[in-house]
Amino acid sequence: MAQETGNESIIARQGNASQGIEEVLDQIAAGLYNLASMLVGEGEEGVRLVETAIEASDVSCCADPVRARANSRLALCQQAIATIARLEPGSLAAPGDVATAATCIQDDDLESAGLSPEELNRMIAGGDRDRVRQWLEGLSTPVRVIFVLRAVAGVSAIETAELLAAHAGADAAGWNEVGVRDYFRRGLCSLASQLIQASAGR
Repeated sequence: MAQETGNESIIARQGNASQGIEEVLDQIAAGLYNLASMLVGEGEEGVRLVETAIEASDVSCCADPVRARANSRLALCQQAIATIARLEPGSLAAPGDVATAATCIQDDDLESAGLSPEELNRMIAGGDRDRVRQWLEGLSTPVRVIFVLRAVAGVSAIETAELLAAHAGADAAGWNEVGVRDYFRRGLCSLASQLIQASAGR
């Protein structure tokens, strides 16, 4: 009887562990779809990117949820950039000299636009979701992609330049940290303007 109780306890623990893994995978998949939809739009293309990213990063076999999330995000960003380059040829081409470009924001972080990463995440997931999506859709392709990679996916300027150069086609080979920072600041300026307008309308 004691042996049966022990076996039942082991089975219960295994069941709980399996349920926990499924919940983590669901959370990762939901986060990936949210990211994909901001990069390529909602619908079948976003779903395909999520499936490809999960398969490529072998999420289900990764014991560390943090590492699984990071690996799958990287895989999705790579696939999304390649998809955009295929669907919109030349849209992610590297810019010319941007060293002297002037923007309304000089710092290279999200809080320069008056918003913390946590506040942005709440906007994306909450009641402001549609407004954020509409704003993103109004940005040029490179500004949108770089903003999402930097502000949402948490990719550094150097890593973003490397991703674009590696996955956006031959005409994207010239992307560098300076160009990425410049385009990210353009996105931050647009975001700051949107936040001001939203505040004025309340």
